[in-house]
Amino acid sequence: MRLRAAYLLLASLIATLPLAATAGSGLVSLTERDDIFGWEAVGKVMVGEASYCTGALIAPDLVLTAAHCVYDDEGNRHAVAEFTFRAGLRGDHFISESGVAAVAAHANYQPTKALDAENIRHDVALLRLATPIPSATASPFALARSDASDQRVSVVSFGRGRDTSLSWQRDCGVLAARDGWMAFDCNVTFGSSGAPVFLRENGRPRILSLISGGGQYEGRRISYGMDLPEVVDRLKADLRRAGTTAMAPAPATVKRLRVGQDRSGTSAKFARP
Repeated sequence: MRLRAAYLLLASLIATLPLAATAGSGLVSLTERDDIFGWEAVGKVMVGEASYCTGALIAPDLVLTAAHCVYDDEGNRHAVAEFTFRAGLRGDHFISESGVAAVAAHANYQPTKALDAENIRHDVALLRLATPIPSATASPFALARSDASDQRVSVVSFGRGRDTSLSWQRDCGVLAARDGWMAFDCNVTFGSSGAPVFLRENGRPRILSLISGGGQYEGRRISYGMDLPEVVDRLKADLRRAGTTAMAPAPATVKRLRVGQDRSGTSAKFARP
């Protein structure tokens, strides 16, 4: 019932704003080395060997992803040692890989709380890599600073059924934006949590938001994200203050991610009402 109530709240918020009429376009699978040129900094955030989200470099040693990716279903934090980031993954090949030295999730994110506007606003985490990935290998993305309203955006993500290579949706829309959260008509699914939503500024893709979760609203695919600049600035400060203890290791009894399990048994993180 909490999920139902949260979804109705989000739906009511969306209903107060005009929605774009144009549906998002199809996905392009980035299976060849040349296909991922320029997208190398988007990668897979692994938790153990089976569970994953999508993440993106915003500095050689910083990966941006969703906060709910660093917790299990019971709200316990995963041990830092469980995380691995693989940049530019295609099948069994990746451009670069690094373990994680520290994790900071927004203090106002509540992992056991239902999907609602407040949690979406704070569903952001930063991973500090143990080994920075050189910019010449995977050039980090800057954050967008433009107003999100009525913008056309794109999403690069992994997802259930397409988890061996990146998928790029070249064009989808911002359906609603206010109070620190936004909604899109982009094609995302389990495993797309933490995927960067790109806006082009001066010809360059910059990260406008991250995918937090999604579902259906009046027969339309809806996904949700958040404003980033202030949230990310706070997480960077948290990492600087706390050093390698930004997130303490979770107890040894912590379980692996179990939100959304595909038929192959790979657990891909995603939140939906």
